Amino acid sequence: MNLYPLTFTPIFKERIWGGEKLQKELQKPVNQPLIGESWEISTVKGDISIINNGHLRGTSLQALIEESPEALLGTKVYKQFGKDFPLLIKFIDAAQDLSIQVHPNDELAKKRHNSFGKTEMWYIMDSAPEASIIIGFNRDVTQEEYQQYLSEKTLTQLLNYEKISRGDMFFIPAGKIHAIGAGVLLAEIQQTSDITYRVYDFDRKDKNGNYRELHTEEALEAIDFKKRDDFRNFYEKIENQPNLAVASPYFTTSFLKITQSTSFELSKDSFHIYIVVEGDGSLLYEDYEISIKKGDSVLIPACCNKITLKGGLEMLEVHC
Repeated sequence: MNLYPLTFTPIFKERIWGGEKLQKELQKPVNQPLIGESWEISTVKGDISIINNGHLRGTSLQALIEESPEALLGTKVYKQFGKDFPLLIKFIDAAQDLSIQVHPNDELAKKRHNSFGKTEMWYIMDSAPEASIIIGFNRDVTQEEYQQYLSEKTLTQLLNYEKISRGDMFFIPAGKIHAIGAGVLLAEIQQTSDITYRVYDFDRKDKNGNYRELHTEEALEAIDFKKRDDFRNFYEKIENQPNLAVASPYFTTSFLKITQSTSFELSKDSFHIYIVVEGDGSLLYEDYEISIKKGDSVLIPACCNKITLKGGLEMLEVHC
């Protein structure tokens, strides 16, 4: 099959905490309020991305994987994951605080949900003054302490708040308690999983006047109660080359600042994803060129082993 760089129709998710930045800042075709997430590349059951460019327009990502698994996924990824696409790419707009939550690791998620676990990372695209995120505990705690503070609705006293600014990157392994704060727009790279254990939701009610479901008991086995300062990722910003930011068993992410036409040789071991976090330009593969801008995400099949980027772009490059 003749594969080429693929773009997809975004899948929008209404959230109690959603805002307007996906439409206003990323020019997403949102036509309803409270859209908090744009799923850019997904094979989550019920939310499978549909190609919206080229001769494969209208084809689902999963159908393409079924037809050409190694050519799309890459030799290493196909050997490791078979025909399961291992990543989920999102943009998230938090107009209000998200719930405090945790995700299970692979072992627990497999046992309970027959799913991947959820390790993720965030790239801060925009934030209100004094905005922050919750990530981990501010000291080692015991499960008993955690349960006491949770029952007394004082859990936030145990949590670590991090001030943030544009360009910050954070790595959140499965088991780390966390929450995105109000006023934050970010790109999220994660394992293919939609499993969230919500532990505290600030006693909010949804639009129907109901409290959202909590997963108090389920979360206990998932949470890492240790204080670990391993979440902030520092990286270089050398122009026109990948600057490694996150290297994990689940994905590798580099920062790219493109200021001139630059070509890249890509490994056939894995597909590559390019997420535009600022600017505009174009991506060229052979004689196929697509315009890209802030808020766009492009999947490069593993068989497409050389691309050229042009324009003024800041991007995240992701592969497995």
